[in-house]
Amino acid sequence: MGIRKKTSKTPPVLSHEFIIQNHADIVSCLAMIFLLGLMFEITAKVAVMFVTLQYNVTIPDEGALVEPVSLYHYGLKDLATVFFYMLVAIILHAVIQEYVLDKINRRMHFSKTKHSKFNESGQLSAFYLFSCVWGASIIVSEHYFADPTSLWKGYPHSNFPFQMKFFYISQLAYWFHAFPELYFQKTKKEDIPRQLVYIGLYLFHIIGAYVLNLNRLGLVLLVLHYFVEFLFHMSRLFYFSNERYQKGFTLWAVLFVLGRLLTLILSVLTVGFGLARAENQTLEFDSGNFNILAIRFSVLASICITQAFMMWKFINFQLRRWREHSSPQPSSHKRKSVPVKGKSSRKEKENGVNGTVTSNGAGSPRSRKEKSS
Repeated sequence: MGIRKKTSKTPPVLSHEFIIQNHADIVSCLAMIFLLGLMFEITAKVAVMFVTLQYNVTIPDEGALVEPVSLYHYGLKDLATVFFYMLVAIILHAVIQEYVLDKINRRMHFSKTKHSKFNESGQLSAFYLFSCVWGASIIVSEHYFADPTSLWKGYPHSNFPFQMKFFYISQLAYWFHAFPELYFQKTKKEDIPRQLVYIGLYLFHIIGAYVLNLNRLGLVLLVLHYFVEFLFHMSRLFYFSNERYQKGFTLWAVLFVLGRLLTLILSVLTVGFGLARAENQTLEFDSGNFNILAIRFSVLASICITQAFMMWKFINFQLRRWREHSSPQPSSHKRKSVPVKGKSSRKEKENGVNGTVTSNGAGSPRSRKEKSS
C-alpha cells in the first residue's frame, strides 16, 4: 500500500528526504516480502516466525466433551514477530497521517508548534482508543473484573490466551516503531529527549510485565493508563480547534490523580499482598516463577517511582497553566500619541497635509479644474 506525498521536486534516490517521503512505500515492500515468503515451502518456516505468534501450547481440558485449550508463552522468537508488526505499525501510522491528520491540518492552518503537537495527539489518541477497547474486551472475556483475585491467583501465569499474547506483541511493536518515527517525522532536537523518556518508560514496564509473567496486572494497568491518556490527547485536539475548550483538561486532571491512586492500589494489592502470600516463592526460570522478595520489591519500587515521576510532571504542568491564566494580559488598546507643538517632524506635517487634502478633496485634479473655472 503506497503512501506518497505530492511534491514539486523529486529528491535524489536514497537521500534522507527521499527515505522520509517514501518510507511507507519502502516499509510496505519489506512487509510484503515476509507475506510472500508464506507462499513458498522453502521460506515458509522462516516467514511464519515473523507473521504468526510462536510458542503455542495445547492443554487438554479435564472435561471429555470440551475441546482442548490453545495457550501461548513467550520466547526469543517473539522478537521476530514484534519486528514484523512494527513494520505494520509504521504503515498504519503513515495512513493516519496522510489521509486524516494532514487533511485536517490543511483546513485548520495551524502554526508549526501546534502542527507537531496536533499530529502527536492525533496519532496517540487513535492508538489509545484502540488499545483501550481491545484491552477492555480481554479483561471482560477473562473475568478479571468479576474476580480481582485472578490477578495473582495461579501465579506464574506463564501460559496465556491468544488475544493476551497478541495484545502484548502489538504493544511492543507500536512503542518500538516510535523510534524510527522520530526520524521519519523530522522531530525537533529539543523534543527528542522527552520522546525517548516516555517511549523508554512504556517499553520498560510492558517488557517487565511480559517477561515476569505479570501479564494480567500489566493489562489492567495499561488499560487504566491508556484511558486517562486518551482523554488528555482528545482534550488537546479540541483545544487546538477551539482554545475556549478547557473542560476536558479539568476532567483529565481529576481522572489522572485517580488513575495514579488506582495504579498504586492494584500494584500493592497484587504484588505486595497477593504474591507475598503465595506458597511457592522460589525463583524458577523453567516454570516462569519470579515470585521472590527481591523481584517483588523491584516491581513495586519501579511502579512507585514512575507514578511519582508522572505526578511531578503533572504538578508542574498544572502550575504552568495556572501561571499563564493568572498572569495579567497586555491591554489591546494602544496609547494614542499626543503631538507636541513645535516638535513635529517634517514627515508628520506632510502626512497631515495629505490627509486633510485627501479628505476634503481640495488636492485632487478635479477640484483644481473646478476652482480655475
